[in-house]
Amino acid sequence: MPPRRRPQFTQENIDQQLQQIHLLDPSSSSENLEQLGPVIKQIHSKRQQDVFLRTVQGLIQSKDAEIEKICGDNYQDFISSVSTLFTVKSYTDKMKENIQSLDSSVSQLGRGLVEKKRGLLQSKKTAANLDEAIDTLQACLRVLDVVNRVGEMIKEGKYWGALRSLEDIQNMPPTSLSQTPFFQHLLSSLPSLRAQIKDAVTASMKQWLLEIRNAQSDLILPNPLPLTFLPQLTQEISGFFIVETHVLETTGTFRSARDVEELWDSLVLGVAESITSSLRTENDPEEYLRVKECLTGFIMTLETSPYSVDSLQSFIILLFEKYAKLLEAQFSRRFESIVTQDDHLPMQIDATNEVDTVLDVVFVGNAEKSQIRQMAPPYTLPWSQTFYLCCQDIRGFIQKFYAFVEGVSRHHRNIDEVLSKLLDSLLIEHISEPIGKRLAGTSTLSQIAQIVTNLEYFQAACSELEFSLTNLRSTQRGGTIRLTARTSFETTLSRSLARITGLITSKLDQFFELSEYEWTPPARENAPSMYLYELVNWLTTVVDSLVIKETYKDEAYKGALEYIAGCLMSFLTGRDISMMNENAISNILIDVDFLEDELKRIGRSHLSSVFVELRMTTSIPLSDNVHEYLVPAMRHTSYSAVKHKRLQALLEKLARFGTTQRDLSARELAEKRRKEADAVGRVFPGEGR
Repeated sequence: MPPRRRPQFTQENIDQQLQQIHLLDPSSSSENLEQLGPVIKQIHSKRQQDVFLRTVQGLIQSKDAEIEKICGDNYQDFISSVSTLFTVKSYTDKMKENIQSLDSSVSQLGRGLVEKKRGLLQSKKTAANLDEAIDTLQACLRVLDVVNRVGEMIKEGKYWGALRSLEDIQNMPPTSLSQTPFFQHLLSSLPSLRAQIKDAVTASMKQWLLEIRNAQSDLILPNPLPLTFLPQLTQEISGFFIVETHVLETTGTFRSARDVEELWDSLVLGVAESITSSLRTENDPEEYLRVKECLTGFIMTLETSPYSVDSLQSFIILLFEKYAKLLEAQFSRRFESIVTQDDHLPMQIDATNEVDTVLDVVFVGNAEKSQIRQMAPPYTLPWSQTFYLCCQDIRGFIQKFYAFVEGVSRHHRNIDEVLSKLLDSLLIEHISEPIGKRLAGTSTLSQIAQIVTNLEYFQAACSELEFSLTNLRSTQRGGTIRLTARTSFETTLSRSLARITGLITSKLDQFFELSEYEWTPPARENAPSMYLYELVNWLTTVVDSLVIKETYKDEAYKGALEYIAGCLMSFLTGRDISMMNENAISNILIDVDFLEDELKRIGRSHLSSVFVELRMTTSIPLSDNVHEYLVPAMRHTSYSAVKHKRLQALLEKLARFGTTQRDLSARELAEKRRKEADAVGRVFPGEGR
């Protein structure tokens, strides 16, 4: 079958179809795409796309030419019309906005006027209510002002005017206020106001009478009060209040107990102030004691009455504190005077009856008192005048102290505490410390020995005083009295013993200045140094002649020997001597042997221990045992007393001496000593000290 021939479209057919498309209704809302479909299909099926496109392009160009022509003829008119149209539109929009703004402003002003009108009406109503309320309040205030004036009149004492004002309130003409609950309440309170006026009148009358009585009580209290007038004054006050008590007990409401008690309190206060004013410049404790006795009798007279005497008892305690201070000041001057004027000599008594008088005064144990009484006259007592006179004044102080306390049965423990503090103050500040001051200026050993003895007795006196005072207070159920002054006396005693040692060592310096040791002798000596004979003779004579306990003598010897050992050790290891040889060391040891022999002779061989360090230190180079010392175990056991710095210094001195010798063996020994000194110097500083 031959193939189908495609239909051919001529140029005319294509133009007709395009013209048909061009003539479509432009106002139609549909796109009319269905009409283009067949045309495009035909063109595609006949493969005439190029022809169709050329035709379409030609149609477009012709239409563009027509459009350009039309636009070219009407362009300026069109532009001006469009511009005019836009101008009119902008004016129209602006006028529309102005109209809307004007409409909203008019609406807002209208609403504001309505609100102002409504507020004005409300304000007129409120103003009317306020006027009415103000009128009512003013009426109430006038009435309240009258009532307030009534209260002020009562306070000012204008009672008649207050009653007249109450009558004016009650007789007010009827008004709108008369029917209010406020006015009715005010009328109901008038009886209570009248009662207040009545009570105020009564209280004023009583106060007037009480002021008259107070004025009378003040008139009988002169200021300042002569203390000689005090007994008569207390008797008059006692009689007055005894009568007042009888009046209170035998009458009804003639006088209230409260008024009488207030009068009593004011009078007691006035008496206390007058006495205080009179005693302000008084320094005599006896005057305070007389005032206390007068007030004690006054209290005992009214103690069974209903009046409180607590304030008087408190005032007596206050007087007691001032009395105690004056008493302390008085006796402190006496104690310091006694200590200052002491001659530091044992107290001498010739007659037996005088011994009994002294022993009854001093605070010494009964056993020692018995030993003293067994002595034959004349008596040489171990203490000096200071101890006896101080004990005498201590007893006088205690007697005067308790003289004020008699009749005051309260606060015994507080009183005991005050007494113990006062005694401690007197013993420490005015006996022990002044003794210490005198000790610093005393250079005579016998006087210092007497000070030591006195301090021992003062120490023992503290215990005896505690025991005596405790027994005295036990009968009145008081507390135990403890004194701390013993510690102060112990401290001063230690200073005294140190002072003895210091004086002895200062004398020993003079002997060592005469020692004249030769530090590089060619040979050893066979006898001790000559100065030691004088030194030992002086030391034993001085220490044994001191009238002190053997223990204190032992301490004096020990202090002197420690000083001697220190001086000898300073010769061996100090910087004053640059070199020495073994012979000089041996000579020092000969002197030490002599001193130890002398200690054995006087029975004090136990004091030889002060030379242990010196002997151990010198034995190491003399025995050539430095290598043993360098062994820690040996150093801690056999040479524990040796201080390595001192041993090093001694070895260096021996080495310096050896370097000055011409002998080869001596120089070799010197080099050995130098190396040993260096080895000892490297020992840990904490060891061997």
